[in-house]
Amino acid sequence: MSKIKLGVMVYLSKNVNEEFKKVQEMGFATCQLCCWEESMFSEEYVELVNRASRENNIEVSAFWCGFEGPKVWDFYSGPSTLGLVPQAYRFDRMKTLIKGADFAKSIGVTDVVTHVGFIPETPHDPDYRGVLEAVKFVAEHCRRNGQFFLFETGQETPITLKRLIEDIGLDNLGINLDPANLLLYGKANPVDALDVFGEYVRGVHAKDGEYPTNGKYLGEEKPLGEGRVNFEALIGKLKKLGYKGALTIEREISGEDQIKDIQKGKKLLEEIIDMV
Repeated sequence: MSKIKLGVMVYLSKNVNEEFKKVQEMGFATCQLCCWEESMFSEEYVELVNRASRENNIEVSAFWCGFEGPKVWDFYSGPSTLGLVPQAYRFDRMKTLIKGADFAKSIGVTDVVTHVGFIPETPHDPDYRGVLEAVKFVAEHCRRNGQFFLFETGQETPITLKRLIEDIGLDNLGINLDPANLLLYGKANPVDALDVFGEYVRGVHAKDGEYPTNGKYLGEEKPLGEGRVNFEALIGKLKKLGYKGALTIEREISGEDQIKDIQKGKKLLEEIIDMV
């Protein structure tokens, strides 16, 4: 079995070559490329990314496609602002995801990731069918591109996500498992979640965190090894499932502390991968 590769999140900018150089200098072989600005889905940025990837020998394992409009990361306003669930933003965000998928194809990336939003827990919810059709439309476009459409975990229970994938019924749907998000949103233990949807996991964020402590705000993100994610059990189960993708470190702070936490997390993950 091939060894699981490590990567780190990179945000698309005109300085992408410098960012890829930092990735290479930190000893990573892969990255997920993230972009929230539709205006960057252009030939100029295609050339910048392809050159940066080539010159620094960094594989872009997935393209994380954001969306424009309001985004509130909590339990009160999140359901009405995030992803494809809110009807007010759904159509425009579908168009953005399709443009993002085409951009990803131009940089040779087959996996397109996003937050779909707070998917309704019951299939009889009036919004469920609309979300299903929206995801299906985008995923069918990805399929024509030879790509997979991946759901970033967190805002829904594992069984809700699995049900939606089964109800859509396409063979190019997958999951980008963010174990911390399942905790931050209070939805599941990430190790147990693999028993529900493990066969669909094509990407993994290495991120740590805690459960929420009140009903309005998400739980707290933590440096790897300082939260509630059991990475030894998680990686062991991923290996048993035959997972061959990357573990992409995501630390949602900035500055020197972010670099230190990424380097510390890399060392921790390397030790676990060799051990389990």
